[in-house]
Amino acid sequence: MDVGGNGGGSIVNSKQRAMLPNKSRGEFVRNQRKDSEGFSESPDLEFEYADTDKWSTELSELYSYTEGPEFLLNRKCFEEEFRIHVSDKKWTELDVAQHRAHAMRLLDGLEVITREKRLKVARAILYMAQGTFAECSSEAQVQHWMRYNIFLLLDVGTFTALVELLNMEVDNSAACSSAVRKPAISLADSTDLRVLLNIMYLMVETIQQEDPADSPEWRATRETFKTELGSPLYNNEPISVMLFGMVTKFCSGHAPHFPMKKVLLLLWKSILFTLGGFEQLQTIKVRKREQLRLPPLPEDSIRVIRSMRAASPPASASDLIEQQQKRARREHKSLTKQDNLDAFNEKDPYKSDDPREDEDDNDDNDNSMEVEPFPMERDEVMPPPIPHPPSERVNFPKGLPWAPKVREKDIEHFLESSRSKFIGYTLGNDTDTVVGLPRPIHESIRTLKQHKYISIAEIQIAKEDEFQKTPLSGGEEDVEMCSTELLYQGILPSLPQYMIALLKILLAAAPTSKAKTDSINILADVLPEEMPTTVLQSMKLGVDVNRHKEIIVKAISAILLLLLKHFKLNHIYQFEYMAQHLVFANCIPLILKFFNQNIMSYITAKNSISVLDFPYCVVHELPELTAESLEAGDINQFCWRNLFSCINLLRILNKLTKWKHSRTMMLVVFKSAPILKRALKVKQAMMQLYVLKLLKVQTKYLGRQWRKSNMKTMSAIYQKVRHRLNDDWAYGNADLDARPWDFQAEECALRANIERFNSRRYDNNQSNPDFLPVDNCLQSVLGQRVDLPEDFQMNYDLWLEREVFSKPISWEDLLQ
Repeated sequence: MDVGGNGGGSIVNSKQRAMLPNKSRGEFVRNQRKDSEGFSESPDLEFEYADTDKWSTELSELYSYTEGPEFLLNRKCFEEEFRIHVSDKKWTELDVAQHRAHAMRLLDGLEVITREKRLKVARAILYMAQGTFAECSSEAQVQHWMRYNIFLLLDVGTFTALVELLNMEVDNSAACSSAVRKPAISLADSTDLRVLLNIMYLMVETIQQEDPADSPEWRATRETFKTELGSPLYNNEPISVMLFGMVTKFCSGHAPHFPMKKVLLLLWKSILFTLGGFEQLQTIKVRKREQLRLPPLPEDSIRVIRSMRAASPPASASDLIEQQQKRARREHKSLTKQDNLDAFNEKDPYKSDDPREDEDDNDDNDNSMEVEPFPMERDEVMPPPIPHPPSERVNFPKGLPWAPKVREKDIEHFLESSRSKFIGYTLGNDTDTVVGLPRPIHESIRTLKQHKYISIAEIQIAKEDEFQKTPLSGGEEDVEMCSTELLYQGILPSLPQYMIALLKILLAAAPTSKAKTDSINILADVLPEEMPTTVLQSMKLGVDVNRHKEIIVKAISAILLLLLKHFKLNHIYQFEYMAQHLVFANCIPLILKFFNQNIMSYITAKNSISVLDFPYCVVHELPELTAESLEAGDINQFCWRNLFSCINLLRILNKLTKWKHSRTMMLVVFKSAPILKRALKVKQAMMQLYVLKLLKVQTKYLGRQWRKSNMKTMSAIYQKVRHRLNDDWAYGNADLDARPWDFQAEECALRANIERFNSRRYDNNQSNPDFLPVDNCLQSVLGQRVDLPEDFQMNYDLWLEREVFSKPISWEDLLQ
């Protein structure tokens, strides 16, 4: 695997270098070094992380390029219906009453029995949702009419009718069995489903876009729709649960024709709309901390991350002096041994000496000039990155970006070890008594308590422990029936299957996955009926397939991250349940496999054809496509969706491994360090932060040699990652919580806690029989009807003889 790429590698071999004069040779070496470090000259990626990309991009990613001809088909279906009922006027010339009347007529047409007529009406509605683009002259005009038409369609009740039709199509056993028997599935097999999903996606995506110019009626409609979408109104379950069911049905092989990209995009946008994005998560977190009377957050993490810059840590003074001396020696030397010159060019100066990396990082062994060196492992001082706009930057005092945090558990450990050392006894969980301890220890405890951070999760765990200890006197738990709680209740029975299905699709869409016969086919809604016959068509389809996979990865990574974050805020054990099933389904090695590629190539991939993107393609005259224009791609510095996906996957990996020593050891066992180090080549602050976090948790297990060889990575961790005051992550000392024989016990204990929580809160059928009320009334007990088994009834006479008549009864004793 070419992980490093050809980052400015030289094509001049050692014999050709030998033929250079001495002066030219020295110059050649300096130029080679400069070329190999050319990555340091590249600017920061001007990427702003958000819930979604621009609205126009999110709309265009719904359609594959092979669906292009269907835009005109939708228009034709609408115009045929429109001419029958309305005069020769255009849609944009009608008044509101006429618009509403026609929308109602189309809605009635969805209830016809004939499938062909129903599809025709659905295409007409889709054309409305696409902004009646034939009457528009610009993209802005298309988007204006999209918003107007979609709010109109929602107002007349179209979404509910679409959900019923989608349910009917999902349960269509004839279509499923036909698709299973087909050797090759194409776009034509999912036409009905695609049309319905397109309308639903456009409605959800458009309605959630807030605009200051929106009327009060539209704002009220948006809030009502948001509540309905997250409530079990559609088929007695939230819409997201129905879409999860489609995902599992597709992965089981019973419905291979499902257009999975559209299902996943609609699922993502439904979760995002009903639960809220990252800004809303921060607001919910602040509100919950206020309700629990916890101190406010030390900083706004979103603003801090946006203010960070992807820069190398400054070189130390000794490094700079040594560097200057080396340069002076190189410039004043008149003769250089050829073998030394070869050694300089062939040995990788940035390679770790750790044998762990030798096995996985084979690309680093070949030639240093073929590998883009990791910017934080360079001897040169990084040039200043491009400054961000001042409005987005938070002005921090000089120092570290994050306030340090300390857990109650950390203070207890510190006091325990101090008491054992100085006094010779311990006091359990007592964190107040400091009698007999030296004054510096008092100061340390004061500092630790000053930075103590109590999380919402700790309060939730403590409350759950109380409920488990006192099930009778603990009282009823007041559960807020928010959208997150309703979604968790909906997916709880089948959550493990949902997680496995999502990871299966993620594996099939990952660029590092090799085509296998047993893997699922995720290209059902991108492959045309007739395969391409020309080189240009093949290139276009190749771009479309790669773009299709990238969008699937983007949707799945966003779904998993949103669910993990919302469940963690709602209740820690909901988060732990989902996280544990992701770990059991091999999510950790899957994400590491995803990153075991040339990550710079993935982030700068140009798998898009901008002239074919909606709504550009329906408003402008399309230029003639050529092989050269397809190869050139767009002019963007990077691909937004791919960088977004990478950051999401790193955040998921952080969520799964944080404070879990057994899972941290999985990172070590799967040799993630060299893979993560290569990901640091991407000059984007947020991505580097989450990579450094993952490296930080495993540094103590990587050995002294690794730490010695990667000191600048260690410096970057110190600079950018939050500090835990008494965490000796950089020294590799034994951790009280990290004994290897406890790893399995840790996961088992967590699983037991999760099962108790789910059973107590959600399992009404299996209450503990010890705590059920007892009926002490003799008449009601004897009056209960008991169904006796058939063989007992047949042998009732024998039973009476053996158990009643033949046994003496002492009535006096019985009465006493």
